[in-house]
Amino acid sequence: MAIKKDEGVYESIETISEIWKVLTPEQMEYLKNNYEVQKYKKNELIYCEGETPTHLLCLVKGKAKIFKTGVGGRSQIVRMVKPYETFAYRAMFAEENFVTGACAFEPSVIYAVPKTVIKNLISQNSRLAWYFIHALSVDLGIADARAVSLTQKHIRGRLAESLLFLKESYGLEEDGATLSIYLSREDLANLSNMTTSNAIRTLSNFVSEKIITIDGRKIKIIDEEILKRVSKIG
Repeated sequence: MAIKKDEGVYESIETISEIWKVLTPEQMEYLKNNYEVQKYKKNELIYCEGETPTHLLCLVKGKAKIFKTGVGGRSQIVRMVKPYETFAYRAMFAEENFVTGACAFEPSVIYAVPKTVIKNLISQNSRLAWYFIHALSVDLGIADARAVSLTQKHIRGRLAESLLFLKESYGLEEDGATLSIYLSREDLANLSNMTTSNAIRTLSNFVSEKIITIDGRKIKIIDEEILKRVSKIG
């Protein structure tokens, strides 16, 4: 993973996440003196499967996806990253190479904290260690639930769940209905564990049923209660 120096002015690292509030003033100063800024273009890889992790990453601006390449080279999106989230630390703590890749959905800015810095801070601050234990536990629970949904629900239920997941993760635009993230049909399919053609057909069915409307990549939720019902019954 290449670290890209950048001279742009962004939010200070201690303000972008609750995680750093547990640090002492001395530890905070150490952190502020030991992180770098990465900038990524739309669709640029952040890290690849098989690479050795060297930094904890904090998304400051933009959106990113974490994906796994499966059988036949098909990509499965396993997690979405929104601004102010930390990621890329599971493999770092496991001391193994990445089993997933990460890619920027749109132009993004990331703060990269070296592995050695994180290890030093954790050794000095048990509250920081507890933060990561909690975060990994939450992520495991979400992954377990998603695994069941993506393997047992029918395609309508999977797609409905993905649309609701995007709403919860990224929110809505000012109209209170349009998702604040614009995914390609392929990405939406990869998030929902289905083929692109099935995603397109199911979206069209949702439009016909007046559950959503579509304008290019913009998806507006018209009837969220029905969408929740479709997701629940699978």
